[in-house]
Order: sequence, then structure tokens, then C-alpha cells
Amino acid sequence: MTIADTPSLDATPRVLPRPQGVIVGCAAVALAAIALLAALNGASWRVPLLALVGGGLGFVLFQATFGFAGSFRAALERRDFSGFRAQAIALALTSLIFFPLLAQGSAFGLPLNGFFTPIGLSFVIGAVLFGIGMQIGGGCASGTLFALGGGNARLVMTLAFFIVGSVVGAAHLGFWWRLPAWQSGATQDWLGWPAALALHLAIFATIIRAIPAPPAAPRPTWRGLILQPWPLAWGAFGLAAMSALTLLLAGRPWGETAGFTLWGSKIAAAIGFAPETWPYWQGDPGPLSANVFSDITSVMDFGIVAGATLAAGLSARFAPTSGGGGHAWLGAALGGFLMGYGARLSDGCNIGAYYSALASGSLSGWVWVAAAFIGSAIGLRLRPMFRLG
Repeated sequence: MTIADTPSLDATPRVLPRPQGVIVGCAAVALAAIALLAALNGASWRVPLLALVGGGLGFVLFQATFGFAGSFRAALERRDFSGFRAQAIALALTSLIFFPLLAQGSAFGLPLNGFFTPIGLSFVIGAVLFGIGMQIGGGCASGTLFALGGGNARLVMTLAFFIVGSVVGAAHLGFWWRLPAWQSGATQDWLGWPAALALHLAIFATIIRAIPAPPAAPRPTWRGLILQPWPLAWGAFGLAAMSALTLLLAGRPWGETAGFTLWGSKIAAAIGFAPETWPYWQGDPGPLSANVFSDITSVMDFGIVAGATLAAGLSARFAPTSGGGGHAWLGAALGGFLMGYGARLSDGCNIGAYYSALASGSLSGWVWVAAAFIGSAIGLRLRPMFRLG
């Protein structure tokens, strides 16, 4: 089981570990370099700050081992829903911030928009494909990035084919967009934001109360927060805080896979393809010709890897591993491709189409998590083919 697949980390060392100095130094330099390049190429002072927010997300994800793929598998295999309990806590906290801000429409002069996706056949198929992929690829989108930062080399293959799948999906979207879809909108559209928020909080509270809480975590210290693994609940608070900063600085919620599509499309253009003619880019082809460090999603993705590596070094858990043999690497390639293709069909991953969508009040988020759960059940049956435990 890889770190991206692990739903929680129960063991807390009694003695604080000694940080891995070289890893910490390299990760800190990398994060500073990402922020500097974002400052030099970004159109706003917000872009380098978002690179640092990405670093914070990577730090939180690694410290709490907050992998969505592992939560789905634990629920299906062991009836362990503790990961979903932590997600419900994070969603409740994030919704408390998002709903009034999105209703206000702007903050500090910046327009604010949530993630809302039409629900159609392509959306459901994409979520199912993503669910399959994250069970054989070694992690979801966020899990791939933070586990890569922790030293799991197999996630390089997952990420590479995630990018390939994203590009192929972007090229095929003209077909999928012609299929019927329902402009679902948000719960706020039906109830108004106060009632919609109350409904969401009631649902999340029911989930939290229905799933047994893990043993109470010890009271955190500043050194412990930096040097020791976190309980999932601490990770939920961290994700909510970083998500709120993302909305206020970027004007929209946290997302990841649009960056993968951009990187792959730039590579496709370099080898002779014309991604600007694909429906995905026809609405806004600007990023294709701009520096990648001017793209908010890209710098946040880079920051997540650097932040996870920093957390791994500080907690002495950076552990370079192959991540398994040839069969596992083949699974990483197939799983990454399915996640990339599925993310384009469903306009996001476990973050954009699920977490950030639900925090925005989007009805599509509920459909995505149900479809991805079905896909995960299929993916679990495929894992033995790739010798994944």
C-alpha cells in the first residue's frame, strides 16, 4: 500500500524525529523558486502567494496522509469510513466560508466564482473512469502529487499518464459535449444561500455523527505540527484553511487537473499538434502561449509537490521507493490515463469536481462522488491484476 493509498496514519512517534536536512533544504529552495518564478511571470501579486498556498496544501496533505483514493478503498474493503468523516469535516468548514463569500460575489475587489458543472452522461462516465483509475494508479490527483513529494517513484508514471489522459480527453471533448446534459447549478439557486448552507451542514453533520470518531488526538504543539504525522481531523482543518485562501486569492476554488491538461497541451503543440483547435481551449487559448508559471493551477500543483517534500523531510518520512514492480508501474500508467481522461469528461477530479464543487454548493458534486464510488469498486477488482495489495 502506497502512502497515497493510506487513509490514515495512526502511529505517532513519542520522540520527535530529526529532520532530513538536505531534503528540507531542497524542498524549501524549490518552493521559493516556484514563488519567485510565479512573481516574475504572473499577472498579479496573488500568483506567487498561491504558489505558497499550494505548498501549504502539500504540507497538510502529507502530514495528515489525506488521500481520497485510500478513503474510498478503506470504505469498500473494510467498511472504514473514517476518511469520509474527515472529508465531511473539511467540507463543512469550507462551506461555512464559501457560501457567504460566493453569495457576496467578490472580496477585496476580486470577483468570486464557485465550481459548477453540468450533469450529463459524459460527466458520470468521467467520474466512474476516475474512480477506477485512482484505485489502480496509486492515488487520486492530490494523492499523486503529495505521494510523489514523499518519494514514491511510481507516482511519476501515474502523473505522466495523467497528463496524457488529460490531453486525449481535451481533444475528444467535442464529442462528449454534444451529449445531453443538465445545467444543475447550485443548491443556493433553489433555496437561497442561508438555507442551502444549513442543508449542507446538516448533511455533513449527519455523516460526522454516523461514523465513529477515532481516538482523541493529543493536544498539538508547534513542534509536533511540523515534525509529527497528523490525525485526519487536523488535516480537515488545514484543507479548509488553505481552500479559503485559494478562493480569496484566485477568485475560484482549489483545482488541480487543469494544470495537467495545460502541460500536456503545451507538449502536444511542441510536437506538431494544434491544441488551440480543440474545444477545450477554444474558449480561452491564452494559457497555451503564456509561461506555465503564470498559470495559477500549475504553480499551485508545483507547490503541492514541494510542500509535501518539505513535510516529508521535516518529519523524517521522505523515503524514496520504487512503488512496486513492473505490474504496479503498468497499473500506474493505466490508472493515470483513466484519471486524466475521466477528469476532463467530468471537468475535474476528487478536488475540483468533488471537494471544491460541494463546498461551492454544486449539485454535481454529489453525483460525482457517487459515480466515483462505483468506479472505485470496479478498480478494486482490477488491483490484483497489477499485483497491488
